[in-house]
Parts: sequence; structure tokens; C-alpha cells
Amino acid sequence: MTTTMSQPDAADQALVPGAVIDDAEVGERAPWSGVIAAGDVLTIVDLYGNQAVDTLFYGGHDHTIRYSAQATIAAQGNIFLTTGTVIRDQESAPMMTIVGDEVGNHDTLGGACSQESNTLRYGHHTKHQHACVENFLIGGARHGLGKRDLVGNVNFFMNVPVDPDGSLGIVDGLSAPGKRVALRADVDTLVLISNCPQINNPCNGFDPTAVRVIVTRPAAG
Repeated sequence: MTTTMSQPDAADQALVPGAVIDDAEVGERAPWSGVIAAGDVLTIVDLYGNQAVDTLFYGGHDHTIRYSAQATIAAQGNIFLTTGTVIRDQESAPMMTIVGDEVGNHDTLGGACSQESNTLRYGHHTKHQHACVENFLIGGARHGLGKRDLVGNVNFFMNVPVDPDGSLGIVDGLSAPGKRVALRADVDTLVLISNCPQINNPCNGFDPTAVRVIVTRPAAG
């Protein structure tokens, strides 16, 4: 387990300054969820480096509105996310916009690990291991969401290069301790986070660690 370090104040660690609305450390392997009000900014901090943060987005008040990887990728013409990317719903309407990014490359294709996929990829002995789908179900249950509501997700800080033949790899991340990504809510948006528990591939450096989520409200004008 990575040794806990003292962290800066939330206002100092937020990538976009403003009044701090929420501040939470999400433990290794843990879920987090919250509604980000339109105009507020969510900063995700990779506290110790090389930690994948699986993330889903839903309408803050209408959960039938949900993130669409297809619409997001098509609108920007790129499978990777970074500053300027607009997270879009299934009707291609904006949900959140990445307004700051210290890594420069976030994944849309790798999906979320599950007990079933662990078994398929790594062997039956891994079936008992906690996984991102289970985290999404825990976080989503607080908002009336179930397994049928899960869609393809974003993997912040996860490095999934695409080879010329179209195959995907999961390799060491591009992030480092303290690196941040910030998303401004274009509409009220429910965000579900799974701080990825995976220990069988390099997405977490084989050692899941805590991350921090900070919500700020920039000053008007």
C-alpha cells in the first residue's frame, strides 16, 4: 500500500479556482458519486500516479440522459480525451467539458473491469476480486441506477494505445503523482466514479491508490 502523504488544501489543488463545494479522497478500489451543478468544475487528482479512474455521466435530474462514447468520439474526431473535449450524451448534447488537463490523453475504449471480465482475461481465480462494474453498481444504487443503466465509460489517466492493426493495449499510465484533469458541467450532471481496483494489468501499476475529487464554483463574471 502506498504511504499516505499530506495533501494541499482543496482550493490550492483544484485545477480551476473557485469556492470549494465538495472535497473527498476516494480510497483505493472505492466508488464515488455526486451531482455537479451546471457551471461548477470537477477536478480529479491522481494523488500517487498511474491510477485509472473509471467514470460515467448521467443527467443530473433525468438519468435516462447518459454519456455516449460514440457521440463524444464522433463530434471531436478523436478517440482520446483532453482539454477542449466535450462529454456528450446519446443525443450529442454537451454534458461536461474538459477545461484543464495535465496528462493530455484519456481513454474511451478500454471499458470497465468486472468480475466476469477478470475471469475471462486472467483466470477463474480472479472472479472474487472487486471490480469497476461493482463500484458503479454501488454508486449508482444511491441514485436509483442498476446494471441495465451502465454504458461505456471514460477511463481518466488510463493509457490505452491503439496499434496499427486496431488492437488495444493497456500499458503504464502517462500520469504522475498530483496530475489533474478538470471538467466543467455544462448542465447538471451526475458523475459516477470507480477508483479502479484492477491488479492484473498495468492500468494502476498493479497497486491501486487513492484519488481526490474536488468540486469548485468559479466566481461569477
